[in-house]
Amino acid sequence: MEPGLTVSAVRSRRVLCSDGVRPALILIKDGKIQSILPDPDSALKGPAEVLDVGDKLVMPGIVDCHVHVNEPGRTSWEGYWTATRAAAAGGVTTIVDMPLNSIPPTTTVGNFREKIQSATGQCFVDTAFWGGVIPGNQLELRPMIQAGVAGFKCFMIHSGVDEFPHVSDSDLHSAMQQLQGTGSVLLFHAEKEIGEIPGEEETTDLRSYSTFLKSRPDLMELEAIRIITQLCMQYQVRCHIVHLSSAQPLEIIRAARQAGAPLTVETTHHYLSLSAERVPTGATLFKCCPPIRSMANQEQLWAALRAGDVDMVVSDHSPCTPDLKRLDVGDFTQAWGGISSLQLGLPLFWTSAANKGFTLPDVVRLLCKNPAQLCCLDNQKGSLLPGHDADLVIWDPDKEFEVKEANIHHKNTLTPYLGMTLKGEVYATVVRGRLVYKEGSFSPRPLGQHLLVCPGRSHASL
Repeated sequence: MEPGLTVSAVRSRRVLCSDGVRPALILIKDGKIQSILPDPDSALKGPAEVLDVGDKLVMPGIVDCHVHVNEPGRTSWEGYWTATRAAAAGGVTTIVDMPLNSIPPTTTVGNFREKIQSATGQCFVDTAFWGGVIPGNQLELRPMIQAGVAGFKCFMIHSGVDEFPHVSDSDLHSAMQQLQGTGSVLLFHAEKEIGEIPGEEETTDLRSYSTFLKSRPDLMELEAIRIITQLCMQYQVRCHIVHLSSAQPLEIIRAARQAGAPLTVETTHHYLSLSAERVPTGATLFKCCPPIRSMANQEQLWAALRAGDVDMVVSDHSPCTPDLKRLDVGDFTQAWGGISSLQLGLPLFWTSAANKGFTLPDVVRLLCKNPAQLCCLDNQKGSLLPGHDADLVIWDPDKEFEVKEANIHHKNTLTPYLGMTLKGEVYATVVRGRLVYKEGSFSPRPLGQHLLVCPGRSHASL
């Protein structure tokens, strides 16, 4: 079966159902899962396009709710065509696009419409959109909710781009007041300036990763999360901490949730796969904010995932053109902070998780179901259930492959994962019953849809 075709059924001896991995036949009608039959050899009525994948594993498509596509405005960094093809090649069937680093940012209804227009006709997978909270735009928030944004993101520190300024405490209170009662969610880049950083002035080697790491200490996350948890409790507005890198705030997060704060937390593939001790001198392609921390810290993040203190794992795909990484001088202070990994999330996670006792149902919970719930898309995404969209990733959890530049579909292929051997190769991706990717080939035209989130829909807690 060639990419682009409509699939009537998927047959496999390994389908990840709610009761475990078993043989099954997934029947698809009008882009939805119609039923899941326990006998994969069940007879089908009439002509049908059946995708028989043998022993390959079938599970829900990945929902990556933290992706910077950067179009319009910085399309040379990434764009919808390239980002969503890369997503499809990685088994990602839904992305949620961040409100920056596009120009204009998604901070008004007008800018949101411009963003949607830019994405039209370019998406190979389904795409939803975050709005942004910046100083002075609080009266745009409710109209943007009505227009279909999945929620909002803000920064408590400089965002890296001037057109998306960070918020003050008063801005946050104004935004929280607007969001009360809407069911929407506010996402926080949880770092806050803390004044003079001890020992920072003693370091002069700008090519040393330790210099950069000292400039973004754990305390910046700790202080930001103290404020976030207080706001979350005060207003009872859903709050979400993006890309948690430090394990130090976990105790605060646990206490706030036990006290009733509607708070969720994500971490990223790079914090779980990379460590500060292994970043070479001058290797600015490893720079991201918050920074990659120690191996000991990483083990604490894995423990938090296991315990349910961290709810999901996302890519925070934040690419740029190669020149902005300043590999020519290797200066971490000058380089753009962001890591490209949208296509590689599933194998990156599984390569480590499988060795740490995580199971395939854990993969679905952390990469599919919980991200869909965060965005209020869990009535159609993130689970293999009758009535849900027929979004499937078909992959081989046991097959190893080397990350090579020639096989990366991001617009800019620079990534710290080049040359790594990963476990878990994606074979095919199905979006709403259409085969969008198979063995290195894509559907001839984009088949993804825009997802406008319905305000006020009941939200299942994570």
